[in-house]
Amino acid sequence: MPWLWVGLFTSDPSVIAAGSTYLRIVGPFYGFFGLGLALYFASQGAGRLWWPLVAGFTRMTVAAVGGYVVTRWLGFGLPALFAVMALALVCFGSTVALAVRAGAWRKGR
Repeated sequence: MPWLWVGLFTSDPSVIAAGSTYLRIVGPFYGFFGLGLALYFASQGAGRLWWPLVAGFTRMTVAAVGGYVVTRWLGFGLPALFAVMALALVCFGSTVALAVRAGAWRKGR
């Protein structure tokens, strides 16, 4: 029921509709952001920040370039932009998790 959350901040029906759409599309993927963020800080403690930084830049690039492509070049609306944001979160969390799984914290890597 995303409209309940968005409704705490506004009563404008168009904002509630957009915010609800965002939470329905992107919300399920916030677990990837949480995973990436937790491993980012753990990597910082391990002194191995290369892959978390790569993942952060990847997330930013996917969001910016993908968002531009789907909205400006392809002419899609907010749901497509929100799908790109969800993909960016998946890229972030997956990149950091795969790097740690592959041994990014081992000495010499």
